[in-house]
Amino acid sequence: MKRSPMELAAIATAAVPGLTPVGVAGIPDDADDFDAAVIVDGQRNRWRVRSPRHAEASMRLETELTALRSFTPGIRADLPFRLPSVAGTVRQGSLRTFVYNHLPGSVLDLDELIASGGRTAEDIGRTIAAIHGLPEDVVDRADLPSYTANEFRQRRLNELDQAATTGRIPARLLLRWEHALEDAALWRFNPTVVHGDLHEENLLLEDGKITAVTGWTDLRIGDPADDLAWLAAAHEQSFADSVLEAYVAVRGKRSDPHLMRRAALAAEFALAQWLAKGIAAQDPERIAEAEQMLRDLDEDIAEYGGQPISIVEPTHAPGDGAPDTGTGNPDNVAWIGSAHAATPGAPGSGRDAASGGFESDDRLDSDDRGEGGDPVRGGGPGHADGHPGEERHPGAEGAPAGSGHPHGRADTGPDADTAGGTAPADEAGPEDGPDPGDGSAPEDDAVITEPGTAAVRPVRDGDVVHLPVSPAPSELPTSAIPVVVVEPKDRDG
Repeated sequence: MKRSPMELAAIATAAVPGLTPVGVAGIPDDADDFDAAVIVDGQRNRWRVRSPRHAEASMRLETELTALRSFTPGIRADLPFRLPSVAGTVRQGSLRTFVYNHLPGSVLDLDELIASGGRTAEDIGRTIAAIHGLPEDVVDRADLPSYTANEFRQRRLNELDQAATTGRIPARLLLRWEHALEDAALWRFNPTVVHGDLHEENLLLEDGKITAVTGWTDLRIGDPADDLAWLAAAHEQSFADSVLEAYVAVRGKRSDPHLMRRAALAAEFALAQWLAKGIAAQDPERIAEAEQMLRDLDEDIAEYGGQPISIVEPTHAPGDGAPDTGTGNPDNVAWIGSAHAATPGAPGSGRDAASGGFESDDRLDSDDRGEGGDPVRGGGPGHADGHPGEERHPGAEGAPAGSGHPHGRADTGPDADTAGGTAPADEAGPEDGPDPGDGSAPEDDAVITEPGTAAVRPVRDGDVVHLPVSPAPSELPTSAIPVVVVEPKDRDG
């Protein structure tokens, strides 16, 4: 049931004792899942209200509450950005409405972020690095999912098998994704704490600097590449370059050389995830939309070769209908776009691809698909339909924020257990844990390199393939949101 901003203001007074709204306005949100508003009280403080429309959306908010409670005051103080805090909740039937303390900043769409310049891109890179540097006990305390590199890869393989059974995925894409998923060296990475739903709509900025990060419903330990997948939608390669360079400068040896290859794969595979979600929901419009985007991607790859995602590209017999990489040199593959550089493990590189360039607890074989279940350390099952997480709508112009857009964004976060209680988010807990992930990936402040190979740098040679994307509307700066004045009642009357 849709709730108006005035109804949300009334609900908020029950969630936060003493709250007296004097103004209220609706704000953009995921229209399929939430109603949202910003409230102004008598002291001119602002509050954000989110009310779920169905049980799954309510579970997402419950999961976020659990995640936010796991951030101790010490951890929050060390982060270069602010986190949401829950001021109060109120249950109506099986659904729970949440009221959050106001956070400074506003949401910019991807084009606006790119136009903000290199300083903003560098700040985004440092922000992502700070998330990946969080201690693992943040996830463990919340009993949220944790995946090894092998477990994560197994889940993706299972999803690919399920996508293939629909008969709606172009054969070229299935072959491309299967080859990448069976490229064992690509999946030797050190898992980190992952936001899980990171994209431009969950970043708040002021004066080109990140002030807050929201949307912590998919917090987990997993593949750090998922938090960079949304950069595949950037039409300016230099923007993604700047983000990555700043990220590597902070992470150093803890980053891995194949990060952006897996990010590109996640961006493409999100289309299949969106299709599967449409089929599960029996939504013909969503299915048709996903099929069209898959056809567009397939045609782009057929014409231009696509973004290299496997470390060693497959070779195909002439006329077999498989895509041509378009590079003319199987030794030269790179991440994001049509960059050409020597890659570890490629022929002539002088390095065994199986080494992966850093340590991992899991030794992967190209044939080690698991059957059935997906092992998880910690709580929180995945989707029953095999999806590991929340998809975002790939809709048309004007799709609401957080609505499931698959372009350039990873959708791999498993649903977490529902958390009860209405305590504030800033509860004290154990002190900060150690920084996870101490692999032996090579360190470079600008680009990722490996001994005996050239630096992996993009070459803008005109045949970059970008996934189609329609910008979602930005969340309005709360200072610019018009409010409806609510006349106070005469208490003596």
